[in-house]
Amino acid sequence: MSETRTLRSLDDLRRLREEAHREIRVREATGTKIIVGMGTCGIAAGAREVMRAVMDELAARNIEAHVTTVGCIGMCAQEPLVDIVQAGASRITYGKVKPEMVPRIIAEHLVQGQPVEEWVVGQTTSF
Repeated sequence: MSETRTLRSLDDLRRLREEAHREIRVREATGTKIIVGMGTCGIAAGAREVMRAVMDELAARNIEAHVTTVGCIGMCAQEPLVDIVQAGASRITYGKVKPEMVPRIIAEHLVQGQPVEEWVVGQTTSF
């Protein structure tokens, strides 16, 4: 969807919207999503630095993932929180993440497919 389009009608806009929705559904069904808690509690605990470490590690390894942020989810004592969601796998939440932990999380969880169990504070089964 990076090309420029001229919309000439409401139908053109509807088609464009449906294409965007379809691309998002495919990306979510086949890709990896990394979520960093960036509520005030997360930021105070170092979430900005963790987010920077995640982005740097993904770039260094040339790994494509959708990285996004959320606010507080109520586990303030476990901040900074990082969730990894991969298609067909459980959502894994890592707690008290420090920037120096990120390379291992990326290497073992994303590359090798093995969550770093001693840092996991939650797991949600995909439906």
